[in-house]
Amino acid sequence: MTAARTPHELFISTAPYYARYRPGYDRAMYDMLAARFALDGTQRILDLGTGTGVLALPLARLVGHVTAIDPEPGMLDEGRKLAAEQDLTNIDWVEGDSTTLPGMGLDPVLLTVMGAAFHWMDRDQTLRDLDQLIEPDGAVVLASGGAPGDVDPAPWLQVIADVRTHYLGAERRAGSGTYSHPKERHQDVLARSPFSNVETARWDRTVTRTLDEVIGLQFSYSYSSPAQLGDQKDAFERDVRRALTEFSPTGTLDELVRTEAIIAKRP
Repeated sequence: MTAARTPHELFISTAPYYARYRPGYDRAMYDMLAARFALDGTQRILDLGTGTGVLALPLARLVGHVTAIDPEPGMLDEGRKLAAEQDLTNIDWVEGDSTTLPGMGLDPVLLTVMGAAFHWMDRDQTLRDLDQLIEPDGAVVLASGGAPGDVDPAPWLQVIADVRTHYLGAERRAGSGTYSHPKERHQDVLARSPFSNVETARWDRTVTRTLDEVIGLQFSYSYSSPAQLGDQKDAFERDVRRALTEFSPTGTLDELVRTEAIIAKRP
């Protein structure tokens, strides 16, 4: 078992892998948001828990300004690099999180978008704070791959899980403890919030990855990050590579990837 790591160490070690290997969200989600909210290059959007800008970067092409907030400087640095590569100059990359939001002096926004970071937050308090920031006709948009169990996992994911369990134990680790997904669904939390008018849209697509891409993807997760694995990283990679090669000699692996967008407005 590796030594416990702080959340900061975990996330900063995932940043370059996150930016390169995460599949991102389906283009259809951005098309839907553009049509639904008449995005015409003038609106302001907040991306709370932006990471490396998975949501902020494509949305910046549709609106006037994006404020991208994350507590991890390493993630923000990767986001800035990607924005520069894409010649996007209308994103402010700001260090902070849901707890610092009320005191940040932000301008009103039409949309607040959040990805996987929402499940780390005090969801009820965050939504109350966002009620003071989002414009009257605006919305909260939660983007994810769906709740655990919504999509049947690709069989090769169990192959990786078996190797990860050997190195890190059966529970997904999070710093000095373990992580478990909130039992209450986001839709139920939203239903009792100021943004109680809730609808959900989903898009599915098949993503084909090479062996190298699948391994890089593992290092993008906090629970199998380079920091979490420590000096066992190379051995973990070797064992995953061997196990996946036995599973799929072709060297490619398919996965059904879901994009789920929960759109929540005031009644």
